[in-house]
Amino acid sequence: MYNQYVKGKECGTLKNLYIAEKPSVAREFAKALKVKAGNHDGYMEDENSIVTWCVGHLITMSYPEAYDKSLAKWSLDTIPFIPEKFQYEVIDASAKQFGIVKKLLNREDVECIYVCTDSGREGEYIYRLVEQMAQVDKKKKRKRVWIDSQTEEEILRGVREAKDLSEYDDLCAAAYSRAKEDYLMGINFSRALTLKYGPAVRGYLKEEKYGAISVGRVMTCVLGMVVQRERSIREFVKTPFYRVLAAIGAEEEKFDAEWRAVEGSRYFHSPKLYKENGFLDRNDAENLIREITEPSPWILQVEKLEKKIEKKNPPMLYNLADLQNDCSRIFKISPDETLRLVQEMYEKKLVTYPRTDARVLSTAVSKEIHKNISGLKNYSPLSGYAEQILQSGVYQKISKTKYVNDKQITDHYAIIPTGQGLNALNSISATANGIYDMIARRFLSVFYPSAEYQKAALTLERMGERFFASFKVLYKQGFLEVAGKAFTKKKGDEEEEEKFSPELIRWIASLKRGSQVEAGEFMIKEGETKPPSRYTSGSLVIAMEKAGSDIEEEELRDYIKGSGIGTSATRAEIIKKLINIRYLHLNKKTQVVSPTLKGEMVYDIVYYSINALLQPKLTASWEKGLGQVERGEITEEEYMKILKEFVVKKTEQIKSLQNQNAFLPLFDRAAIYYK
Repeated sequence: MYNQYVKGKECGTLKNLYIAEKPSVAREFAKALKVKAGNHDGYMEDENSIVTWCVGHLITMSYPEAYDKSLAKWSLDTIPFIPEKFQYEVIDASAKQFGIVKKLLNREDVECIYVCTDSGREGEYIYRLVEQMAQVDKKKKRKRVWIDSQTEEEILRGVREAKDLSEYDDLCAAAYSRAKEDYLMGINFSRALTLKYGPAVRGYLKEEKYGAISVGRVMTCVLGMVVQRERSIREFVKTPFYRVLAAIGAEEEKFDAEWRAVEGSRYFHSPKLYKENGFLDRNDAENLIREITEPSPWILQVEKLEKKIEKKNPPMLYNLADLQNDCSRIFKISPDETLRLVQEMYEKKLVTYPRTDARVLSTAVSKEIHKNISGLKNYSPLSGYAEQILQSGVYQKISKTKYVNDKQITDHYAIIPTGQGLNALNSISATANGIYDMIARRFLSVFYPSAEYQKAALTLERMGERFFASFKVLYKQGFLEVAGKAFTKKKGDEEEEEKFSPELIRWIASLKRGSQVEAGEFMIKEGETKPPSRYTSGSLVIAMEKAGSDIEEEELRDYIKGSGIGTSATRAEIIKKLINIRYLHLNKKTQVVSPTLKGEMVYDIVYYSINALLQPKLTASWEKGLGQVERGEITEEEYMKILKEFVVKKTEQIKSLQNQNAFLPLFDRAAIYYK
């Protein structure tokens, strides 16, 4: 079988050419394919196979001045710029490798090309551009290798099952359309806004440089999310409130019960309340205490006692957004750093493909999942858990759980450990090791039972007023045994186990309806409402993933619900770009993201010129269209026709505006917070 599928016999040619996206990936393919010849300059070759690589993107879209030198100077008269035929050029820094790849692609002894770039829209785009610029003979056979990890087994499977490249033509069309969309919106809207409002921004900030206003379909929407959150925080007015608590019991059997104005209370639906458990005025809280503390002793009667077992299921597997959020919170690293580290682990065979939105496994993978688990027997921190899962045989039923769902997978399944390449853990950073441990623990946790908690809810009555207390204690660890602390949602969250003494639990269990308990005191606890939290780099990724949930149109809302704005492959880079162009600021120590003054100024300009760029609805509509292209429901030409009409309309709209002088008060209002 190896000779049949790998050594060129299938295509009936002297040699197969395998082209990967990066040199490190190419080396893994060469190793799996048993290409043992020494390296040439930019490729590897033996008597049957050639393995070469791109270095990321080798080709880029040409700027307008490549079409006409006069377009190098920005002018409202030359936009909207909508080329009839898009031009591309080799990236200068990659010219040498492109020349090598071009020569290999066109060698007469190469008749079958295996495309091994990353399995997704961007990887498809990288290769197709190279093929286009290299003018490869269309008669050459081309096959697409689609894999989920870089283990030898998976590489050989991908080569063995490679489909004709033409089956991915719709994916290619969507990739080209997405690139053209970003290009046309970026070139035209950025130039129009810069020409209209750039002088005002530059003059206000007293900048000689950085005068350009950079906007885009996704990045401007993200900027809007951060600015809107910041302004919500500024405009927030704290509201103090006063809760009444009863201290019940004594010593080891002491707990606090909270008063609430439920039906039957003298304050039910009273305008004096902030919410049912708090007063707006401290005097009213003090009045309540006076009303219920006469006569003494302060006896409360058990009106209701509910006991139950609550189950907590293991979380879904990691997708990239979830992992980036946890890494921002736990390791204080940015989303692009997380992606870099997980990509490194992917290339070292440690984990599966990282750029995925899926939180589940495929049915096919679930049938072979024992191999991943078996490999983790050699990972000492979790070897015992892996052994236990294998011995119990519980993994055999995973396909019938919510953790396996083919319908929730587009390109790739969730990020899981391969169980291979464990020696590579010695060559990666401590942070990367920590991330690997999180991925492995979450993976193994889905084979464990639910955690179980004993819960009790107590309702106490005194003089028509009711006090409430609840208790939750971990009863069975279940998956928490393997999950560890990586699954607490935020600092200070101890949802695994509330800290109650055994004496208190036994005392609560002994109570019955009608039992009487005594309050040691009644007290007032002051609180205040809190503003929204600022985004962290991780929570911003999650917000991007979940953006659009409030879109009114059901079809668009449902479409964006599964993907949000941006993609798993691009969200980190979008945030990084907004930071690099000084629209956002990232506190590296806390990973908190906030706007800069310039970012707020650009937000106001976009809000009053091309507001649609700030709305997730716009992204949802274009993502819907790209999805239709990818599925072959509409043609690339149909998509581009709508796109071009939109760009022309909005560019002309910006050009017609005469509101440049109206922004100074808005700039002044924002600048107050940056002095």
